[in-house]
Amino acid sequence: MVAFDRPHGMTPPQAQWELPFFTEHHRALALGLADWAGAQQVDESDDRRACREWVHKLGEAGWLRYCVPAAHGGALDKLDSRALVILRETLAFHSPLADFAFAMQGLGSGSITLGGSEAQREQRLRAVSQGRQIAAFALSEPDAGSDVAGMKTRARPADGGWVLDGSKTWISNGGLADFYVVFAKTSPDAGARGISAFVVPADAPGLDTSQHIDVMAPHPLATLTFTNCRVGADALVGAVDGGFKLAMQTLDIFRASVAAAALGMARRAFAEAVAHARRREMFGQHLADFQLTQARLGEMSALIDAAALLTYRAAWMRDESPTQGAGTPAYTAAAAAAKLTATENAQRVIDMAVQMFGGRGVRVGEVVEHLYRDIRSLRIYEGASEVQLLILGKNALR
Repeated sequence: MVAFDRPHGMTPPQAQWELPFFTEHHRALALGLADWAGAQQVDESDDRRACREWVHKLGEAGWLRYCVPAAHGGALDKLDSRALVILRETLAFHSPLADFAFAMQGLGSGSITLGGSEAQREQRLRAVSQGRQIAAFALSEPDAGSDVAGMKTRARPADGGWVLDGSKTWISNGGLADFYVVFAKTSPDAGARGISAFVVPADAPGLDTSQHIDVMAPHPLATLTFTNCRVGADALVGAVDGGFKLAMQTLDIFRASVAAAALGMARRAFAEAVAHARRREMFGQHLADFQLTQARLGEMSALIDAAALLTYRAAWMRDESPTQGAGTPAYTAAAAAAKLTATENAQRVIDMAVQMFGGRGVRVGEVVEHLYRDIRSLRIYEGASEVQLLILGKNALR
């Protein structure tokens, strides 16, 4: 299949960018991106080939420049959460795989942006922003997903560098990336305080990325195996044992953007449902004429609006609030509320759209069927819904 074909006249909504969370720059970005994204055609039957093509297209068009700061080829002086939200919501409306390609460039390079040396930033970030290098973020393990402190991958100093042993799984861009930011235990008995981050090139000796993972909505995922994998001393990102904080800071930046991706998918499902209701004839009327249909569309609309406001608030707080911005408990809670609500609401909206389509809704190749598979993982990755609930509960009790 290609990136979602749009029925005539179907365009992503733009009215949300008029909300006071956004500036004129953000509105101009949204308008230009919507025009560009709607004109792209990518064969997505092979997810790995398609992901490479999307990275190339996004880099060539300049959209990946929003993943890195201006000092290293980026579009803005620093990472801007509202720009990331606009990009991910719009791309996800057109193609969840395009959104994936964009997001992984940001997430995979985010730790280098935040804590990397000047040499690491110069070597990697400009190439990421131009689509010349594909980035990946390697945190999860077979027995350490939400429990990051339980990771077993080890990194020990040796011969003026480091040696890594262990495995990582569910790694986006696994087997596709040019480099991985890998988190490993450097002080095994120190829990979360004993984790460090390393830049590991794809061709590092001792790294095996051949074990690909097939999932219900095809995306390039793999298990990485490190066997006496050697990297230089310059591979360390930030301070020794400072990796957990770096990982959490990176995830914090992009958590609101995960909510935005869910929003984009929900908005597309809603647009498909509205178009279907208007043209589907039943019992001498159109589906849209039935009050039950109108009530269902009203519910979908409210779920989307509620999620949107939480998402935009979180992004605005990180960018603009002097007292509730990046690194504060208030922002962490706001990002958790956005991610939880947007992903859970999007699942409900897309399910309602599939139901409205009836038998067509579960036919392989239908947009709503594709979205039904795509949305499911967003409730798990970058902090499962249950983790977001814990964050919110602890914040309430603080």
